[in-house]
Amino acid sequence: MRVARALVDGVASWVGWIPSADAGAWHPIADPYEAFALGADPAPIGDALDAPTLLPPCEPLVVAGIAQNRGQNDHPLPVQAWLKSPRTVVADGTPVALRRDAGGTVVEAEVAVVIGSPLFQVPVDEVLRHVLGYTAVNDVSQPERSALDQRNFEAKGGVGYTPLGPWIETGPIGDVPMTMRVAGEVVVDTSSDALPASIAEVVAYVAHWMPLGPGDVVMTGAPFSNAPAAPGDLVEVGIGTMTLTTPLR
Repeated sequence: MRVARALVDGVASWVGWIPSADAGAWHPIADPYEAFALGADPAPIGDALDAPTLLPPCEPLVVAGIAQNRGQNDHPLPVQAWLKSPRTVVADGTPVALRRDAGGTVVEAEVAVVIGSPLFQVPVDEVLRHVLGYTAVNDVSQPERSALDQRNFEAKGGVGYTPLGPWIETGPIGDVPMTMRVAGEVVVDTSSDALPASIAEVVAYVAHWMPLGPGDVVMTGAPFSNAPAAPGDLVEVGIGTMTLTTPLR
């Protein structure tokens, strides 16, 4: 099921995509985290909405990124995690003004896992039971700063540097197709199976060291899914059947 957040009568509300014979529509729905705890899909609670404005699909307290998970990885270190400010999260279509004081910009197409229930120190083979679903993320970075700041505080801290959405795809997570276009050119065509450490493994790694809860996000890594970008480019990240667009300024 597609689950998202949208402005409904000026109020941030949960919405779900309800298919129909002529495509489908977004409808107000019950809280998906409460439904997830009961092992059910959130129920529709209102009429179809006419082209609602979608917000970031969750409000994380934690945004964790995974390093050294790039595909055919010859890095001497195992996968590691770093934290990105939730205040950098913006919705699909939001223009992002790039910093001019931090070197060149790289954009990364990644699968972002959205946690559905409290998660801490759970075995790898059980961890996905706590995952609501996945969404698309564009991990905007300025990696030249990493030479001075190996913890990515400076490289990933710009305003709007975590475009997220447009919706959460709930249910089991298999091999997720991953594409990216920059200024109309296809620069990435891969899938989550190219990650050396699986989605379940990286989520379990993060949750081994810190507790996660509903709405938190784990960005699972970029298996050769990064590319340079510049002001004026439109970045289109395809994850599964969704496309996340980010105009760069």
